[in-house]
Amino acid sequence: MASSLDIKRRIRSINSTKKITRAMEMVSAAKMRRAVSSVLGVRSYAHSAWHILTNLARAFESYQESPFLEVRPVRRVLVVVVSSDRGLCGSFNTQIAKILREELTHPEKLKTSRLGRRRIDSQVEDDQLVVDFITVGKKGEAMVRKLSREIIAAFPSGTHFSVFGDIAPLARIVIEEYSVKRYDKVVVFYTDYVSAVTQQTKMRQILPISKFDIEQQIAEMDILAKQYAVEDYAMEYKVEPSPPELLEYILPKLIAMQLFHAVLESQASEHAARMIAMRNATDAAAEMSGDLTLMYNQIRQGKITQEIAEISAGSAALS
Repeated sequence: MASSLDIKRRIRSINSTKKITRAMEMVSAAKMRRAVSSVLGVRSYAHSAWHILTNLARAFESYQESPFLEVRPVRRVLVVVVSSDRGLCGSFNTQIAKILREELTHPEKLKTSRLGRRRIDSQVEDDQLVVDFITVGKKGEAMVRKLSREIIAAFPSGTHFSVFGDIAPLARIVIEEYSVKRYDKVVVFYTDYVSAVTQQTKMRQILPISKFDIEQQIAEMDILAKQYAVEDYAMEYKVEPSPPELLEYILPKLIAMQLFHAVLESQASEHAARMIAMRNATDAAAEMSGDLTLMYNQIRQGKITQEIAEISAGSAALS
């Protein structure tokens, strides 16, 4: 059995750890509030942007000169993985790694490309499908390297994407790689913020522009999604000066908007997951400290009882 001195030392250590986890919980809560505020602030714009995006895709579905609207057999896929920079956030990164491994093991979704109602299934074998990565966050880079996959670009810190302009380098790589037909499909793995206790890992098709994925993302975004839902019919557009110039200007911005929104959702989810993890750690430390305090008091009481018994025995022997 541990001595009372050892137990007392453990109690001090656990209480010190509890103070740290409590402080980290409060910091994460403050960061989560700011991140959620950013997400909620961009959602109305994202709804409107995606509404325009999906209707443009449907209106110009037969217009094949824009690479963003071209659906082709999937042989090479570019995957953007949005993760955290640091640990201590529960199962946040573990869930991303789990979904990623599942999709790589059974790549049926990765091999399917959509545009509006059109769908093309790749005829290549699973082992012939080429999947390359762009990582956002150190943890995502580490998990992809463990899978021995090619990383064409890495952004070690996702916190640098705080305003829309910061997403430009990532969006530029994605758009350029797809435009030159180096990849036939671009998807993003990220964590969708539902509430402080619920976050869901998602895989979304970014390119080619997919009405199916956009509508699904809008439907899952919040309870007000119905007012932003895209109608079943394609809207008629009068385009000036011409469809090519319009698409060349607006589509890259709307694609960047999708990436930016995915990063913001992941940031809010990360801080929420870390807050919950630190709260659980604080509660566990408090429970452990209470158990050790009880054990310490029992040992101390036993020693006092033993000393009283020895004194009583000595007094009886003298008399």
